[in-house]
Amino acid sequence: MKNKLPKVVVLRWGHRFRDERLTTHVALTARAFGSSGIILTDVGDMKIKKTIDEVVENWGGPFFFQVGTPWKMVLKDWKAEGGVVVHLTAYGENIQTSNVIQRIQATRKNVLVIVGSRKVPSKFFSREISDFNVAVGNQPHSECSGLAVFLDRFFEGKELAKKFKTARLQIIPRKHGKKVVLKSKV
Repeated sequence: MKNKLPKVVVLRWGHRFRDERLTTHVALTARAFGSSGIILTDVGDMKIKKTIDEVVENWGGPFFFQVGTPWKMVLKDWKAEGGVVVHLTAYGENIQTSNVIQRIQATRKNVLVIVGSRKVPSKFFSREISDFNVAVGNQPHSECSGLAVFLDRFFEGKELAKKFKTARLQIIPRKHGKKVVLKSKV
């Protein structure tokens, strides 16, 4: 994609408190792979929000984590602002064998990516809700892996070299061992 990339936000639908670890990983994936933020709809799991806010404080942003907003309101507002909605599902157009990513990019609109937790309502597959139903392979797998592959394809790998503003900590890549430095404030 040329010029300024659209904003991508993840909508986590159907979070159950037993999904705490996986929802945390979805949020970490969203941040590391270029999303602007994540909206955990319908529930106010403040423990996960606190964890992600601490990650952003230490490792940088910008990245937001919003909790508790009803999913219908999020979708209504997103569409009213002209954005497109992508539903990640094993039943969608295959990301490898179709041109679905190029069609999403060609809209040049901000993207809301729906990532489910439990079985999503059938209406999520409809045009009323989703502009695109996208499959990262047409087999069952983790929503976390699906999100990572989708974002990597959407941003064409550029997100992997992203520098996070406001980071207090920074990993210094090495062939062996590990090194994390505390960045000085400028």
